[in-house]
Amino acid sequence: MGLSLRLSPKRRIASRQFWFRETRRVFEGVGQKPVPTRSLLGDLRQLIEAAREQTARAVNSTLVTMYWQIGKRIREDVLQNQRGEYGMEIVSALSAQLTAEYGKGFTEKSLWRMVQLAEVFQDIEILAALSRQLSWSHFVELIPLEDSLKRDFYAELCRVERWSVRTLRHKIAHLLYERTAVSRKPEVLIAKDIAALRDDDRLTPDMVFRDPYFLDFLGLSGQHLEQDVEDAILRELEAFILEMGTDFAFVARQKRITVDNEDYYLDLLFYHRRLRCLVAIDLKLGKFQASDKGQMELYLRWLQKHDRQPSEELPLGLILCADKSDEHVELLQLNDSGIRVAQYLTELPPKKLLEKKLHDSIRLARERLARGENRRQNIDPSETLDK
Repeated sequence: MGLSLRLSPKRRIASRQFWFRETRRVFEGVGQKPVPTRSLLGDLRQLIEAAREQTARAVNSTLVTMYWQIGKRIREDVLQNQRGEYGMEIVSALSAQLTAEYGKGFTEKSLWRMVQLAEVFQDIEILAALSRQLSWSHFVELIPLEDSLKRDFYAELCRVERWSVRTLRHKIAHLLYERTAVSRKPEVLIAKDIAALRDDDRLTPDMVFRDPYFLDFLGLSGQHLEQDVEDAILRELEAFILEMGTDFAFVARQKRITVDNEDYYLDLLFYHRRLRCLVAIDLKLGKFQASDKGQMELYLRWLQKHDRQPSEELPLGLILCADKSDEHVELLQLNDSGIRVAQYLTELPPKKLLEKKLHDSIRLARERLARGENRRQNIDPSETLDK
């Protein structure tokens, strides 16, 4: 006699229900797809996205190199490094033929851009390194820049900080290069700093800090307090960091610094990843005063003693003020103390006026540097000018 016959009626019913459920589960499972785990799905998505990104970079690099080769060939074989009327007719004819065969990417305007690309980026190795990060649209924004040092500055900083085309366009329009300390150096030193950025990804403080800073996005006008500026900066922190530079990371506001049982409060504290150092920011509503230097030096020495990590460089200070005197800054030799002074603008002046002001500032700074170098070498400045 079977086992089921020995069971009580109640247990026989429960047994039948159990086997019915198990049989139904088995048959319902036939033909169904198993559900992947979340971790597996996430890993596969990362692989796919990484492969797509790598493929896009490779395609872009190949495309930019092809445009460079086309531009170089047209420039050398057709234009012979000159742009005569005959050469322009040849380019027009080439465009018509290539467009008919390969599409609108070879319009006459596009071919001239390729020629310009070969003209301004004559070193193919430098171009190849840039094209791994920069798209053709990036190069379209860089090509019109006539100053080669300015163009190299934007290209290398764009590569290192991975700017979008929109960000690059914004930086150029807002005169980033002219506002950096590096633009005020002699051209030989500018080229040296750019070469260090290109070869070793080494960013100098002169490339990071700028003057003035545009804080028009804070929405401040008329009378306001330093606390209002702090509040607005924290409210618009993303836009503030974009203006400062993408490698800045926010650390603290109103950082308490205690010296001999006396408390001081640093307005803002940031960390710069590439410079590998803390950056103290002190806000001043009025004009820069000589006493501001002593206060910032106190903050920096305290940070060096109590907050600096063993792997970090010495802290740097930035005094942001509504107005400043270049002569004060020069006489106090602030750069030797690791301190920068910059003006901030809550309302932007007309671009032409700003350009003139910045270009005058660059010229005067280079003249001061030249005079200082001449004094160190015991050379009469008038003799240098005569030459």
